[in-house]
Amino acid sequence: MEFDPDAPAAAGALFGLPFTPENARIVAQVVPWQATTSFRRGTREGPAALVEASLQVDLFDLEYGDFWRKGIAMLPEDPRFREWDALAEADALEVIESGGDAPEAASRVNELSSAVNEAVFAAAQQILDRCAIPALIGGDHSTPLGAIQAVAQRFPGVGVLHIDAHADLRDAYEGFTYSHASIMHNVLAEAAGVAKLVQVGIRDVGSAEVARIRGDARITTFFDPEVAARLAGGETWQSIVDTIVEALPPQVYVSFDVDGMEPGLCPNTGTPVPGGLTFRDVQVLLATLSRHRQIVGFDVNEIGDDPWDGNVAARLFYKLCGATLRSVSAR
Repeated sequence: MEFDPDAPAAAGALFGLPFTPENARIVAQVVPWQATTSFRRGTREGPAALVEASLQVDLFDLEYGDFWRKGIAMLPEDPRFREWDALAEADALEVIESGGDAPEAASRVNELSSAVNEAVFAAAQQILDRCAIPALIGGDHSTPLGAIQAVAQRFPGVGVLHIDAHADLRDAYEGFTYSHASIMHNVLAEAAGVAKLVQVGIRDVGSAEVARIRGDARITTFFDPEVAARLAGGETWQSIVDTIVEALPPQVYVSFDVDGMEPGLCPNTGTPVPGGLTFRDVQVLLATLSRHRQIVGFDVNEIGDDPWDGNVAARLFYKLCGATLRSVSAR
C-alpha cells in the first residue's frame, strides 16, 4: 500500500515513516543512557519520549518541504545500552551523592561509559559506510562522543556546533571521565578530526571553563548574556546567527543539548537553566546553517521523560533532519 504522509502515523517507526536503515538518508541510533546525569534523572527515557511524540509531527515542513521522502529511519535499540545503564545506576548515584568522592564506583561507571562510546562509534561508522548521515538521540550528553569521533574520522576538519546551557568542558566531572559535563572536553581531546568548536546558548559555566575558552583558539563561544546584550542594543538575531555560522568550517556536526533552549520548552531536562534560545531562534539558526554549511551528523540529548519534552524534542529533531538534508542537497 502506498504511504500516505497525511494519514495518522503508525507506531513503531520514527515519525511513522516507512524507511529502513538500509534505504534511509538519515539513520538515527537511540542511546538510553543516563549514568552521569548529575541533577534530574530521567534522560534514560528521553529517546522513547521523542520517538513516541514523533508520531504527532506533520511531515510537510513549512521551511524544508517534503524532505522526509529522502528517508529517515532508526536503528533497532541496542539492548546493551539499557543493560549497561542498569549496571551503572547504583555506582553512579554513589558517586554523585558523595560529591565525586567514590573512586572505585566511578571507575566502574567509566568502564561502562567506554563501552557505550565504542558501541556508538561502531554504529555511526556503519551508518557512514552506507553513505547515510548519522544522528543520535540520547540520553545524557555524554552519549554522542563515539558518533562525533566517527564523523571526525570521516570528515577531518569538521566543526562542531554545540547548542547548550553549559560549556561541557570540565575534565572528569565528579570523577566521571565521560561525564555529560565533559563531552566537549572529550571531543577536543579524543576526536582528532574536529577543527573547531562553536558554542551557542552558554550561560552556566565554571571559571576554569571560561579560561579554557579564552585560551583555546579552537573554541568560539557565544555566551547567552552577551547575545542578550547585543539583541537589547538593537542587533538582530539574524546578524548574530550569521557570525555564528561564519565561525564554522564548511562541514559541521550539530550537538544539541535541549537545555540550550529556554527551560519552558523542555522543563524536565537533566540540568535546566533560565535563559536560552527560543524555538524560533533555533529555526533561524538551523535554516541559516543549512544554506551556508554542510551538516554531516547531529544529535539531540538530555531529553526529559515527559510527553511535553518529547514533543518539543521530536520537532527539534525533525527540523535538524530538514536542515541537514537541505544542506547536503545544496552541494
